[in-house]
Amino acid sequence: MKTILNLLIIVGISFSAFAQSEEKLEDKLSDVAQVLTEMQELPEQKVPAAILNRAEGIMIIPNVIKGGLVVGGRHGKGVAMVKNDDGEWSNPIFVNITGGSVGWQIGAQSTDVILVFKSSDKLKDFKKSEFTLGADAAVAAGPVGRQVGAATDITFDAEVYSYSRSRGVFAGISLEGSSIKLNENANETFYGEKLSPEKIYFNQELKTGARVSQIKVKLANMENEVK
Repeated sequence: MKTILNLLIIVGISFSAFAQSEEKLEDKLSDVAQVLTEMQELPEQKVPAAILNRAEGIMIIPNVIKGGLVVGGRHGKGVAMVKNDDGEWSNPIFVNITGGSVGWQIGAQSTDVILVFKSSDKLKDFKKSEFTLGADAAVAAGPVGRQVGAATDITFDAEVYSYSRSRGVFAGISLEGSSIKLNENANETFYGEKLSPEKIYFNQELKTGARVSQIKVKLANMENEVK
């Protein structure tokens, strides 16, 4: 009887940990949706519709924390999505961003980051489960709403355009050298099985929930926004 009781306790603890982890992922999706809403409400920071219409992928990472004294680092968790053949946004995969820098710096900063990808190749591939901004993919600060109109001849000058909204005091933030890594544990927890990025992106039978639908709608609205 004692053995059975101990087993039930272990199972209960494991289930609780799983449920809590799944709840955190739902919270992260809620943060992603909030970032899209808040950044688009600021004309000087919004991602232009013309850029999104030409993009094949996007990454939204709320609350990237960067802090340090002389030697700094950054870390954040978010999602990546690509466009399907019909032009609609895919299911999300969970990703992490990490990086470090050396130089005179003091303070701490929380930054919401949106990365807009010219091509979806790196987001579909993840052969090594990660890639580095600046080394494997050229990254540049993206033009904002006031700089880009409805021009149809716009081209990407970099592989990735970055957009950010920062809180706190920290001069000279840069994403150069940051590593983007697939969060395999989060993806397995959220989708209930271990799947490759491509199988997550394009499997319409996967259950994603209301939060993901909300994010897809927000991205579609951003693309169709009248400027």
